Amino acid sequence: MRIVAIDRLSPLFGHIEVGDKVVAVNDHAVFDPIDFQFRTSEEEVTIRFSDQDNLELEFEFEDFEASQLGLTFEQPKVRTCQCNCIFCFVHQQPKGMRRSLYVKDEDYRLSFTHGNFVTLANTSDKELKRIAAQRLSPLYVSVHTTDDDLRRRMLRNRKLEPILSRLKFLAENNITLHTQVVLCPGINDGDNLEETIVDLANLHPGVSSLAVVPVGLTKYRERLSPLDRYTPQLAEKVLAQVDDFQRSFLDRLGTRFIWAADEFYVLADRSFPRRCEYEEMPQFENGVGMVREAITMFNRRRAQLKNVKSRKSVTFMTGRSAISSLVSHVHKYVREEVGLALDILPVDNRFWGKGVTVSGLLTGQDLLREAKAVQKKCDTIVLPPNCLNEDDLFLDDLTLRQFRECLDRPVLVGQYDIAATVKEAFS
Repeated sequence: MRIVAIDRLSPLFGHIEVGDKVVAVNDHAVFDPIDFQFRTSEEEVTIRFSDQDNLELEFEFEDFEASQLGLTFEQPKVRTCQCNCIFCFVHQQPKGMRRSLYVKDEDYRLSFTHGNFVTLANTSDKELKRIAAQRLSPLYVSVHTTDDDLRRRMLRNRKLEPILSRLKFLAENNITLHTQVVLCPGINDGDNLEETIVDLANLHPGVSSLAVVPVGLTKYRERLSPLDRYTPQLAEKVLAQVDDFQRSFLDRLGTRFIWAADEFYVLADRSFPRRCEYEEMPQFENGVGMVREAITMFNRRRAQLKNVKSRKSVTFMTGRSAISSLVSHVHKYVREEVGLALDILPVDNRFWGKGVTVSGLLTGQDLLREAKAVQKKCDTIVLPPNCLNEDDLFLDDLTLRQFRECLDRPVLVGQYDIAATVKEAFS
């Protein structure tokens, strides 16, 4: 495991160099930064390094934490997915996108460190034992169905191990699991979903939560498996099924256990559950409860807008799935109660197709097209908070700087705290 940076305050500074490698900790080989942190958690630790001339050095430490060494390691190569899922979003993209968008990661280490969902398809029994031994918890697992034959067909991988036995092993070894099912109409919903829910709930509390998410389909599906979208009527059936199980589980398990993605409520034109019904928001990053959290936070903080006075006109841009909630809760209050000229602009996803309605999948070019059309009617344009990555890049690699240079109005990137965004936009 190669060292790429050493803090000047490190006790090893001057003794080892960038490019040197960690060979072993207490005579155990070390494979990645997680393994290093686990191996160095003992009271007495001997670390063996190898320099670039293959000479070895040993250092002994007592009662310390790995972070005190000030070492930054080369990140291991991301393990990629060996499946070919019938609903895989990566396969539904055109050429010319950001390279990272074509990576089908399937790395249990990223599941532990970043909350990425994995199928455990390329996780060996030896690695499952490592997960248990090193307490890599929680993990996020894409189950899709507990019917192993159907699961192999959906993931197009005949070598898949039975999923329930693997989940049971992890649960019995005190690994908390958050699971998801990507629902495809007529394939793994209905009776099959019911069986999956019951099977996973039987592993509670090891399996801590389950999210059901509608399959996402783009317009780039040539030569791919034919799949249907969820209609409002089908979405309502899914929600009714989830509601029934939530009531049963709340009584039996003390938790609702299963939650539906926000998209199902939008499709069915149903009100979102109350904030308390999402409990600890265990599937927030999976699009479960995001809208309700935003609405609740706005309602709690909107009083601070009473003192905002401005003649500005501001336009919030968002995906189609959030428009109803933003209009009814934010737009109405800001315009009628505060007297600010706020407009909410829904943006169609022409890049992937109008069936893709979440703001996090809006490209720079789609947002820019709409921004150009309205810029003369407003003073400030506000982008959704989740349409840019940490490097200020849109999904189509347009930079935020390029976006701003194409407009003659200020462009603000919104926050999930909508009240704070409104206040900033009108200041």
